[in-house]
Amino acid sequence: MEEQFDFYPPKPVLPKKEEKSGWSMTVLSLVLFVASFMILFADRVQFLVFLIIVLFIHEMGHFLFMKYFNYKNVKMMFVPLMGAFVQGVKKIYSQKESFFVILGGPVPGICLGIIGSIFAIQMQIDWLLEMSGIFMILNMINLLPLDPLDGGQLFRLLVKYDHDLFLMIFSLVSSLVLIAAGFFADSWPLMLFGFLMSFRVRSIQKKYLIRKEFTKNGINYRVPYEDLSNKDYSLIRNLVLDHNPSLKKYNEISGNSNDLLIAENVNSVLETPLLMDSSVLFRIGVVVTWLLSLSTPVILFILYGESLKWYFN
Repeated sequence: MEEQFDFYPPKPVLPKKEEKSGWSMTVLSLVLFVASFMILFADRVQFLVFLIIVLFIHEMGHFLFMKYFNYKNVKMMFVPLMGAFVQGVKKIYSQKESFFVILGGPVPGICLGIIGSIFAIQMQIDWLLEMSGIFMILNMINLLPLDPLDGGQLFRLLVKYDHDLFLMIFSLVSSLVLIAAGFFADSWPLMLFGFLMSFRVRSIQKKYLIRKEFTKNGINYRVPYEDLSNKDYSLIRNLVLDHNPSLKKYNEISGNSNDLLIAENVNSVLETPLLMDSSVLFRIGVVVTWLLSLSTPVILFILYGESLKWYFN
């Protein structure tokens, strides 16, 4: 009935992004990743090769699960001196599927590291032991409960994060921890990553403030853009302009109330719905898998510590 007497102007139709193969961008980002590494660490070619293999297998795990669960526009990108990531979108996210997507990166890498380490120790193959160590260490670090690592995403899913204030505090704490860890470990890339995280914290803060007003005005912002009513679009649009002076000035100059730029900004403050479809037993299984992935390499080192003398000698 509300749609029948909807006196609000129709919201702009956002053009659908065609799903294209992103492998050309993946290759380009990999070239930049290699070039930046070689500028600073030209004598660590073997380590670079191992690092690329580990990162590629890790991200391919995320990639394949996203493809399996029908994510759209799935792309893999390498970030110079930082690492790599895979991104994709869905109209509605599933908590259960998200657990598989997140764990699909670090768990296979840790398993490969464990198998490779045991074989390398038995056969005394030094290069295989080094690569297996990188497999385990990088994936274990990635499982730490820090934003935006996989462990941070797992933590947020397990606590059913739907509160922007919690997400903002969580990201801020993660940023400070990374900066401190980089300082004490004398690692400037880690410190830089922590400082870059502060921009993410600021972005989350902006969303928190504007979504707080959505809640206050009874606006449902946990919907896909295409399901947003014309009324809610108009209300959200006005609040977005109030929180973005430069965009508001642009709107006044252009005089186009249906501008796609404003529509994109409205879409950016919406929250994609999350379907809480995992059982308690399933979440317990996720926690057990998480803890085993973090502890098994440590147990392996304790058990085979004496057998590593040949490598250190």
